Amino acid sequence: MTTFPRLAAFALLAGLVAGCSSGGWGDYVAAEGSQKPAAPLTVEQLSAKVGCTPKMQVEADDLRTGYCKTEAGQFFVNTFASEKLKDEWMDRAPEYNPHLVGPRWTVLGPLEVLEQLKGPLNGDLHLTDHRVSQTPVPR
Repeated sequence: MTTFPRLAAFALLAGLVAGCSSGGWGDYVAAEGSQKPAAPLTVEQLSAKVGCTPKMQVEADDLRTGYCKTEAGQFFVNTFASEKLKDEWMDRAPEYNPHLVGPRWTVLGPLEVLEQLKGPLNGDLHLTDHRVSQTPVPR
């Protein structure tokens, strides 16, 4: 059985959560040395960091999801309107699949792919219990 059907199911789950959630774009992180808050990274910006032009799957106010395929493998990039929405989404995501997580974004894919994306995206690897993995990533 391939991983792709599972990934597609996660994108569908992301869309369902977006339809049930509320919130705004209020949780910005201040840019270093700046008085103005910086906008969160978009699906396109995150994807570009790993050499992908995403194929958009979900375009909602609270959630955007893009599918990527690179030399590293296949994965989905999700961005959220707030940290609270990201946390709610992660609470509903299947616990058997790892996630790469950053400020208001998640990336879903096979563990081998996420390990390769961890450095370029500067994300935290969350395994079965949605907590940060302490497993070192081989370089």
